[in-house]
Amino acid sequence: MNVPEELKYTKEHEWLKVDGNNAFIGITDFAQSELGDIVYVDVDPDMEEIVKGESFGTLEAVKTVSDLFAPCSGKLLEVNPKLEDEPELINSDPYGEGWIIKVELSNQDDLNDLISSEDYKVQITA
Repeated sequence: MNVPEELKYTKEHEWLKVDGNNAFIGITDFAQSELGDIVYVDVDPDMEEIVKGESFGTLEAVKTVSDLFAPCSGKLLEVNPKLEDEPELINSDPYGEGWIIKVELSNQDDLNDLISSEDYKVQITA
């Protein structure tokens, strides 16, 4: 299972890649493998803010629908436009082209509640 060391993770299987005061958010390789083939991504592009711990959208896979939970609070800057026509990018490249949203962090302290790649690996192998 691919778990890049430079990312931060949540227990709900989201990842964050922090770039200054911005962060890219997606789901982990483990999560996409558990969901199966992703066929639709639903994030409201008119949403202005995401709130830590609350749902910011859903992923629809062949076998289930799963909520996406915000690992931090912030201003929604962008929803990955490629996912509209190619939601399967989340399966093939969850940490790259399959990112879901980009946000401007409103509270850097939110990052303190995230877990390291090592702790995430322990969680998914327990």
